[in-house]
Amino acid sequence: MDVHSLLNRAKRLAVMAHDLATTPVAIGLALYLSFPETAKLQVEALAWIVPLFTVYAGAIFRFFRLYEAKWRFASLPDLFNIFRAASTLAITLTIVDLALVARGAVAGFVFGEKVCFLYWILQLVLLGGPRIAYRYWRYAQARRVGRRERAPSILVLGRANEAEIVLRSLEEGMRRRFLPRGVLSPRASDRGARIRGVPVLGGYDELERIVGDANDDGRPIARLVFAPSEFTSSAESERVVATARRLGLALSRLQTVEFGGSALTPIEIEDLLFRRSVETDRDRLALFVKGRRILVTGGGGSIGSEICACVAALGAAELLVVDNSEPALFAVGETLGARNLAAKLRLTVADVRDRSRIEALFNEFKPDLVFHAAALKQLPQLEIDWAEGVKTNVLGTANVVDAAVAIGAAAVLISTDKAVDPVSVLGATKRLSEMYGQLVDGGRAGAPRIISVRFGNVLGSVGSVVPKFKAQIERGGPVTVTHPDMVRYFMTVREAVDLVISAASHAASGVGGDERASVYVLKMGQPARIVDLAERMIRLAGYEPGVDIEIVFTGVRHGERLNEILFSADEPMVDIGVDGVTAAQTPRVDRAAMARWLAELASAAQSGDRAGAERVFAEAIPSYKRAAQRAASVTDLAARRAALGADRLRAGE
Repeated sequence: MDVHSLLNRAKRLAVMAHDLATTPVAIGLALYLSFPETAKLQVEALAWIVPLFTVYAGAIFRFFRLYEAKWRFASLPDLFNIFRAASTLAITLTIVDLALVARGAVAGFVFGEKVCFLYWILQLVLLGGPRIAYRYWRYAQARRVGRRERAPSILVLGRANEAEIVLRSLEEGMRRRFLPRGVLSPRASDRGARIRGVPVLGGYDELERIVGDANDDGRPIARLVFAPSEFTSSAESERVVATARRLGLALSRLQTVEFGGSALTPIEIEDLLFRRSVETDRDRLALFVKGRRILVTGGGGSIGSEICACVAALGAAELLVVDNSEPALFAVGETLGARNLAAKLRLTVADVRDRSRIEALFNEFKPDLVFHAAALKQLPQLEIDWAEGVKTNVLGTANVVDAAVAIGAAAVLISTDKAVDPVSVLGATKRLSEMYGQLVDGGRAGAPRIISVRFGNVLGSVGSVVPKFKAQIERGGPVTVTHPDMVRYFMTVREAVDLVISAASHAASGVGGDERASVYVLKMGQPARIVDLAERMIRLAGYEPGVDIEIVFTGVRHGERLNEILFSADEPMVDIGVDGVTAAQTPRVDRAAMARWLAELASAAQSGDRAGAERVFAEAIPSYKRAAQRAASVTDLAARRAALGADRLRAGE
């Protein structure tokens, strides 16, 4: 047992000793206050009743969880538990007193009603008083330390009840040098009030004035902290963020962490984009994940690392993270290790292209569930290095699926909306990986499922437009957009991962019978124009599009289309009854044909025969050739329109 554990145990024992000592002290004080000095007490009865009652009190204190909360976090629920414990003890003492008299065990009442009532009051005070006093002492000490250390001042944004939650959390956090100077509330009735000693200074629209007044007083505001429910994708939040960035204020929000408690997290621009995230049933996901051995390929990537963090937090017993990038693997290991999660963690450098290596890992680890997130996904690069896309996205996926099937594990393949009527190498390779997973899944009735999950662009992921636009804005522009009519679906990383696990949970439930779906599609709301995203990001950074930072249209890239779609014409949509997730009834393929396509793709990738690979794509995916032809004509038209738009922009039109 380490020093920290010994110290915590000693503190817990000290609290227990204190609480036990309060019981005989409360009884003694109640007797002293109730009986005059000349009164004759029944000492013989007290000699055995008080020790036994003290032991009983210890059991009651434990039953009402008086030792689970630390004194510095004493709250109303903790005081209510003390109230319940003291009330139970007082009632018990009264019953014991009456029973002794009724049975003739004593000549008269040992305590009496007055003593029992006084005992109840004194027990409440002796248990609750020190806790409240200690909490206030810690609070006052933190404020003194903060002032002495010249802590940066902060403003809390939220309605009174929400701001109170933030201030309560910050009372402990002030040891980390935070001093709340005021609260901004959108509710007029909160103005002029004080919340935990902090004044409500005004509304959100008064932010600039309040910050200016603080600067004039020599106590400049350094940070804004949003209450949890106050930070939403709304025009009001956007105005606050834009104003704060223009004033040079840091932005944070109070966020609930996985295992209770809260933490201050920085606000990212993507947190405000487009819409609220789809809420998922975390309890159901925890039941699905808890106790499982889970393997994640591509675990060092944006999606893969979030899957690792999520399943570990949901209660996975063991987690094997596989990635071919040692730095990425190290980074995810450091992140997960810092969270002190219960899951047993293992990191392995491996490439999904290496069939023998993947088979050996699966045979050794024997996962119950596999999340296959390893992929090459940068569309323009794969148009150049098409063979690498084939090797990783198609042949690598086949290696993972075959290894999972061999040991009886379920597998979830991460796909993309670009796999629908694909016009690019990325889309074609991802569609083929879906088809292979569906083929294997359809031939294994009653066995663990092999499913694919499609979704669109993930905000903030590596290679997405958000980090690119951020970097361009920080450099002062211009922000480059391919085309003014380019439209995409967007999700947050956390939202995508939660829905991926939701789809896996549904697939494992066995719902669907013979017509079960193998391709799941995440609901992403309404698509948004990329240029709108760029403009909003510029404004959220505190600038004005076209004035402070220009937007330049560069033209549609090869293999790119203006609008992504979620379902092909031959893929009927199926409502599976899970919020945020639907399914596609995709046509099945012939096993012999799939084997031939894989062999021909492997040969083409090995020899660099792109024409051969394109023939396989066109044969395996009937919509590929037609979609590619349509995309080519749209690309030519879009390029001409973008060039015209650029000419007008330069001309100042």
